[in-house]
Amino acid sequence: MTLLGWSQILLLLALVLALTRPVGAYLFRVFEGPVQPLPRVLGPVERLLLRLCGASPAREQTWGQYTLALLAFSLVGMLATYAVLRLQHVLPLNPQGLPAVGPELAFNTAASFTTNTNWQSYAGESTLSYLSQMLGLATHNFTSAAAGLGVALALARGFTRRPGPEGSKTLGNFWVDLVRGLLYVFLPLCLVYALFLVAEGVPQTFAPSRELTTLEGVKQTLALGPVASQEAIKMLGTNGGGFFNANSAHPFENPTPLTNLVQMLSIFLLPAGLTYTYGRMAGDTRQGWALFTAMSLLFLVGVTVAYAAESASNPAVAAAQVAPAGNLEGKEVRFGIAASALFATVTTDASCGAVNAMHDSFMPLGGLVPLVNMQLGEVIFGGVGAGLYGILVMVVLAVFIAGLMVGRTPEYLGKKIEAREMKLAMLYVLIFPLVILCLSAVAAVLPQGVSSLNNAGPHGLSELLYAFTSGTANNGSAFAGLNANTPFWNVSLGLSMLAGRFLMIVPVLALAGGMVGKKVVAAGPGTFPTHGGLFTGLLVSVVVIVGALTFFPALSLGPLVEHFLAGAGKAF
Repeated sequence: MTLLGWSQILLLLALVLALTRPVGAYLFRVFEGPVQPLPRVLGPVERLLLRLCGASPAREQTWGQYTLALLAFSLVGMLATYAVLRLQHVLPLNPQGLPAVGPELAFNTAASFTTNTNWQSYAGESTLSYLSQMLGLATHNFTSAAAGLGVALALARGFTRRPGPEGSKTLGNFWVDLVRGLLYVFLPLCLVYALFLVAEGVPQTFAPSRELTTLEGVKQTLALGPVASQEAIKMLGTNGGGFFNANSAHPFENPTPLTNLVQMLSIFLLPAGLTYTYGRMAGDTRQGWALFTAMSLLFLVGVTVAYAAESASNPAVAAAQVAPAGNLEGKEVRFGIAASALFATVTTDASCGAVNAMHDSFMPLGGLVPLVNMQLGEVIFGGVGAGLYGILVMVVLAVFIAGLMVGRTPEYLGKKIEAREMKLAMLYVLIFPLVILCLSAVAAVLPQGVSSLNNAGPHGLSELLYAFTSGTANNGSAFAGLNANTPFWNVSLGLSMLAGRFLMIVPVLALAGGMVGKKVVAAGPGTFPTHGGLFTGLLVSVVVIVGALTFFPALSLGPLVEHFLAGAGKAF
């Protein structure tokens, strides 16, 4: 590890910290303020879109209505994307004349982008037309991120709203949250972001791929396309699906060290800002800063372990009496070890999944960090919306444990956490490992599962476990050693993505619906404060313990045993 490497890590964290308050304040104004930004310019557009949706800010929804609207919208979007992929050979903007996407791959891709996972079992530049990339995928990059943002706001309203004579059971309106997220947040930010990327050298064109001849006389196909527009929402919406197969390691997606820094910053930008938004909604910004502090501590631990592991020499290389500057396999030399380890940590702390290095080539402990980040529920800033509602579920568990310690009914923001809330929180917590571990077990014993592995032994188990963890966590990154474009993997991963998104959103919204109508109890001498260092430490402990209890046995058979075997000279 070097001073330069640490300066990159600390610079990113400092930028995130500096932007958290202004971004959070802007989000609060968009979704909770009486007047949204640029009312004369964007106000008429918002009213038109809401009229088309048959919605109004004055007509709020209960948790059940909010859930049904989200599920219906997602289902229609998924079916539309499936149709676009299956019919891309007869649709326009296909200059390469690419054929239709197969049924299993189309299902996997439609499920992936509908759920904000953006897992890709294909090479984008050789599989999807420009229309499929823009209409089928980039559209979902916007809408799935806005939908997740809405769920987080609904849960925040459930915790922070005070019961009134009318409407005390409502959580807002899904269509209003969706439209405002798109109109005031994602579209304007991505417009500026895309222009920045074009200025840095990212292509934005409808021109077909070009055939070139290298200096060595080798013919090469140079893939082009409308990359910058998709890259902007890919990062800002914590989507992660790359226009090219190499994702953010490709020079046309991530050409410079500056774009690399901005991409990492944009992954954390909205999730971090939402913590301040939540504090404003609660009427006590210390509540939001407590969540931010817990997330930052977990982030620093993860990036430290990853950076240290990748800075060490591979034992097999050291045995050959070669002394490289750390583990450079699978990394872009223009970024180096520190930026690669940092990017891997950031993209798996959030449900982004974009990569600028191949995680399959990381050292065992270096690869352990992205895996653990996802298995903690991606609550370390997390995806847009998903990170906030995930950490708030952990807050419920932490408050419940604190209540058990002092022998009184737990309270959060003056509202009692009772049996119904704990059942919903535990349902949320248990669905996640149940899907991952059950599907991993099935894949580990079926020939259709193990035949796609690129490695044997514990590393092969890590590839398998990583795939289902990434899918269920709606992350989308891969170990890159797995051939996932088979019927078994396309279908099983598609089901894991749908389960990880919607089976977990339903209990979150049900929890919000139960909390929103509760009476607020005045704080007393026995009330556990949820804004100080003690609560932050308890929250971090709960996140780590829940993750360890569910996944430590599987991790012991994968990256941990590989680490010890690597030290003994055994490679896989």
